Amino acid sequence: MLKDELVQKGAIKYGSFTLTSGKQSNFYVDIKECMTDPDTLKETAELLSANVHSDIVAGVELGAVPLLVAVSMLVHKPYIIIRKEREHGTKSLLIGKTPPGGTVDIIEDVVTTGGSVLRAAKLLSDTGLKTASVICVVDREEGATEALSENNISLISLIRISEIKKP
Repeated sequence: MLKDELVQKGAIKYGSFTLTSGKQSNFYVDIKECMTDPDTLKETAELLSANVHSDIVAGVELGAVPLLVAVSMLVHKPYIIIRKEREHGTKSLLIGKTPPGGTVDIIEDVVTTGGSVLRAAKLLSDTGLKTASVICVVDREEGATEALSENNISLISLIRISEIKKP
């Protein structure tokens, strides 16, 4: 089972961490490290893929990229990588085709408050795409469900942090 595998592989790290949201936390969910193992990546991508129902999949660099590519291959749908900054190459924040009117499922490794995926959904919306759902490996259960719901986006998580974190 994926949650047992993530715990066994040390995906939950304890200490002092600053999250993407800017929040301080005494634990960190390190999905990126676990996804370097091809068997874990395959299993995770298969579980995520079962929840994809849109025309396109998208994900924010860096953590979502391996998941995004693997899911795209499994569901035979194009993908869009969302950059955090416009510093390189064409300076575009979106890599991939963005046909107006399509629907998107955003793939994410970990969600906390939902801020990163809401910014991603806004970028996609600006190109004429509609985000239907965010599909993540781990929901830290710190407000993402509510924030996404307020924006008519559903959150589908494979694992909730309360299922794997030590009290």
